Amino acid sequence: MQKLILIKYGELTTKKGNRNLFINKLNENIKKVIDAKIIKKRDRMYIITDDIDLVTKKLQKIFGLQGIVIAYQVNTNKEDIEKGILEILKDINFKTFKVETKRANKNFEIKSMEFNNVIGSLVLKNFNSKVDVHNPDITVHIEIREETYIYLNEIKGAGGYPVGIQGKGILMLSGGIDSPVAGYLALKRGIDIDCLYFDSPPHTSLEAKNKVIKLASILNEYSGNVRLLVVPFTKLQEEIYKKVPSEYNITILRRMMYRIATSINNKYQVVINGESIGQVASQTLTSIKVINSVTNFPIIRPVACLDKLEIIDIAKKIGTYEISILPFEDCCTIFVPKHPVINPKLEKCLEYEQFNYQELIDECIDNIEIITNFNNHYTDLL
Repeated sequence: MQKLILIKYGELTTKKGNRNLFINKLNENIKKVIDAKIIKKRDRMYIITDDIDLVTKKLQKIFGLQGIVIAYQVNTNKEDIEKGILEILKDINFKTFKVETKRANKNFEIKSMEFNNVIGSLVLKNFNSKVDVHNPDITVHIEIREETYIYLNEIKGAGGYPVGIQGKGILMLSGGIDSPVAGYLALKRGIDIDCLYFDSPPHTSLEAKNKVIKLASILNEYSGNVRLLVVPFTKLQEEIYKKVPSEYNITILRRMMYRIATSINNKYQVVINGESIGQVASQTLTSIKVINSVTNFPIIRPVACLDKLEIIDIAKKIGTYEISILPFEDCCTIFVPKHPVINPKLEKCLEYEQFNYQELIDECIDNIEIITNFNNHYTDLL
């Protein structure tokens, strides 16, 4: 009897003709984060490792998995299955149980419902217990395939699609709560991401940059392929505050950010950000429309229709919340005007942008710092 990890696919099972493509991508992503023997099949994936606990923990952050199961593999015959079940249950304390059999291998002579009864009788005979099909202490799962797999519990996987199956996007990552959540949700839908951070020293601190590096490193745990692109934004930001009326500062600032995000290179298929409708002045529908007008590039806003408490719940779940609330300001929170415009006019933006911003944008792009080894760049912030 061999102990291993059994992987149940999530939405991949709905992909029909593209199913193998999705499974191969999932296999590739798993190989990035674990060192183990992987056996991939159409309906299940099996992982053989000496460190089941560590590998199971890492698998919980890989998108595309519906369930993660620690299972026992036995030969597909009645005697070996019964022997395996008795061995598995001998050290478990339970009073009630039920049996669920999935007979994928139709060459096995006993049908699923009948085999449930066979195994149920076996357990009743050997253990002081009774059947409870509604709320049992344990459920004995039996998957009869080429080999048979027996397990008791299933760990919920991250769901979604394998990262990278939908192409690559760039996430506008700040130090706030919303944008890391937007990045997580994009990763869950199969979008591989790089992160873009606008750094404005000395107005923003090294701690603010380190905070974003830490957030990017957390997102990288769900991908293994995240890079952080740090834009030196000081000169352009200072020019905006010199040339633009204060109430339009944030609007013009965001328009410049969009220009940079959509001009870096041609490998990105979408820009992702953490805008939530109405949350701040630059996120009213009028503001979003005016800011977005600088580009025809696709922009997705995964948290646009979530309220703040919903976003916070996800941030806590993925481990970014405690970092995001650290009191280090980024370039969108410094110099915030007392009365930012809520319903900006496009013609006003065009009027206020009558300065040589393109040269400054080019300089920003030419001097981007790319960070890939996150552990070498940030210190413990908490």
